[in-house]
Amino acid sequence: MNKLLRLQDLDLQIEALNAREQEIPKQKNKFDIRRKRLAEELAEREKVYKALMLEQKECELEVDQKQGQIKKYDQQLFAVKKNEEYQALLHEMDMLKKQVAIKEERVIAIMVELDDAKARLEEDKKRIDAELKDIDRQCTLIDAELAEAVRERGQLEKELGPLAAAVKPDMLNRYKRIRASKGTGRAAVPLNGEACSGCHMRVPPQVVNELLGGSQILICSYCGRMLYDPGQYSVTSAEA
Repeated sequence: MNKLLRLQDLDLQIEALNAREQEIPKQKNKFDIRRKRLAEELAEREKVYKALMLEQKECELEVDQKQGQIKKYDQQLFAVKKNEEYQALLHEMDMLKKQVAIKEERVIAIMVELDDAKARLEEDKKRIDAELKDIDRQCTLIDAELAEAVRERGQLEKELGPLAAAVKPDMLNRYKRIRASKGTGRAAVPLNGEACSGCHMRVPPQVVNELLGGSQILICSYCGRMLYDPGQYSVTSAEA
């Protein structure tokens, strides 16, 4: 019975390691979300900076176009004979000059905004780069943790075969059937007072007496698990 209990302990350790192997990679999910957030943040900063550069180019192009139109009107003044046409050209030139002045002021303001945006962008790049390096470092630790769990499980699985071979075939088969029916957890459980420690149901007095009297194995009529007297058998005992 002790060999079976050691086998069960090994199975439970492997079961726990399998669960860890499933859970450990999930720790990376929060880092994937964080990476995405940082990428979006940096993209937004770059978008603002590029938008300002584009606006500056458009303003400068518009200024050049209007100044070209002003020169054209200025040359036309010499050819105009009617006063009404002359005044109309002067009015158009004056309107264009005002528009040019507004655009030039905007260009100056954009240049200031660009300096600020560039400084913020550079600061954000440094901060985000540092955060990404920290994420990579933590992900490396997670990978190492997973690799250690896989290695540990592999070592334990190597012990399963020899240990299972040392258990009596009929007892081993019953153990495997119970574990298969339960899915996970213990197939063999100790008697806890007068109750099964697996389902916590009270065991009939006759079963309790038989266990305490030296019966090696009995089955709980409620949950179907194998019952044993913890006073006689334990995982740490040397021999069955």
